[in-house]
Amino acid sequence: MNSLTRRQFLKRTSVAAGTAAFAFPFVGNVLGANDRINVACIGVGGKGDSDSSDAAKCGGNIVAICDVDKNTLNRKGQQFAQAKKYQDFRKMFDEMAKDIDAVTISTPDHTHGSAAIPAMQMGKHCFVQKPLTQTVYEARVMRQLAAEKKLATQMGNQGSAETGLRRAVELIQAGVIGKPLELHVWTNRPIWPQGLDRPEGSDPVPDTLDWDCWLGPVAMRPYKKDTYHTFKWRGWYDFGTGALGDMACHTVNMPFRALKLGYPTAIECEMASRVYPETFPKTSRIRFEFPEREGLPALKFWWYDGNPGDGFKPIRPSAEVTKEIVATMGQLPSSGALIIGEKGKLFSPDDYGARFLVSMKGQDEMLPGDRLEAAKDVPQTIPRSPGHMVEWFRMMKEGVPAYSNFDIAAYLTEIILLGCVALRVGEGVQVNWDGPNMKSTNLPQAEQYVRRKNRPGWA
Repeated sequence: MNSLTRRQFLKRTSVAAGTAAFAFPFVGNVLGANDRINVACIGVGGKGDSDSSDAAKCGGNIVAICDVDKNTLNRKGQQFAQAKKYQDFRKMFDEMAKDIDAVTISTPDHTHGSAAIPAMQMGKHCFVQKPLTQTVYEARVMRQLAAEKKLATQMGNQGSAETGLRRAVELIQAGVIGKPLELHVWTNRPIWPQGLDRPEGSDPVPDTLDWDCWLGPVAMRPYKKDTYHTFKWRGWYDFGTGALGDMACHTVNMPFRALKLGYPTAIECEMASRVYPETFPKTSRIRFEFPEREGLPALKFWWYDGNPGDGFKPIRPSAEVTKEIVATMGQLPSSGALIIGEKGKLFSPDDYGARFLVSMKGQDEMLPGDRLEAAKDVPQTIPRSPGHMVEWFRMMKEGVPAYSNFDIAAYLTEIILLGCVALRVGEGVQVNWDGPNMKSTNLPQAEQYVRRKNRPGWA
């Protein structure tokens, strides 16, 4: 275990002291500025294509790549010719554990935890795409492992690096819009198939695909062409987390930090389109209730999803709630996060929180955050980002905490995934929640959606 230099220690503590919004986990094995970091990349198609390339751009030595699809694996292998290639990350860990310092994980949601947890148990630093996990239980385990093993971690919600997101957190916590009372967040997802039944029959598994490894920890099912792999897995309960899991790690990121949300005490799917046994509905509205916390009043948060281009009108906030937005922008944007405070409203029309608008009470329209008079005297308290992936590498080399390290990212993920639990329990059924003990106090049947029973060989 390397010891910290005086310069590294001062840098870490000055960053952490700047704001309560930064979690300050301790990194036990700081690698040092001149150390070469050996990285294994699990999932190298789609977002994994850019995640692995970004890791290399940050100075990572890509020693292994893993993907269940040989076509994807071989294509990426042309870029990293020196990297060993695997279709099964379990085999990769068995053979290369001593040669790997860190891993990136950019697989479908259902295998995030299955790949990250053994890596973290071996002491490997982790960058994992959003949502961090598919289940509440996995998020809790990964948060605890990151602290126990003193690892450098980062979730792939890249909006965390946006200056606009960090500035919005500063203004809200400085009281510019007063004490927060309500939060409304909506998205134009899904842009993938959901709200459907499982197709009958089966198709031959392509020679290039390891279907058993693709399924990973979930129950075996027949392969169907153009149904799950690639990309169309997000809407299935077994593999994805729907629109909520896909987008809320982006759109709820800023308000989660700014409003110090913590665990909700109740969650309910208030309404949804036709419910199917194996897929998320096409549109839904979910309510989260948060208690008083750190001097802030109790708050209700509503999540709305649904794609306007899917041939129906998705559920959205009321016209009264969004009137200033419509007056300013001419229409309600397809996605956004709106915080209603005692003195005004703050709205981010950007999935990643990169920009925001504010209206003070009595104003009919909203102004860009940088033009707001009340914001000019609010100091910068949150360090600005050198880049989302760069933060993870800096955390490995210097111990400076990444803004979306697992101490905060797993917390955010847990809360979001409770909305998926409420969807599974059923429309109009309130789930009373004991956050610290990770259980419902009124619905024992919710437990089956909090922790998955993994297939043998994938514990």
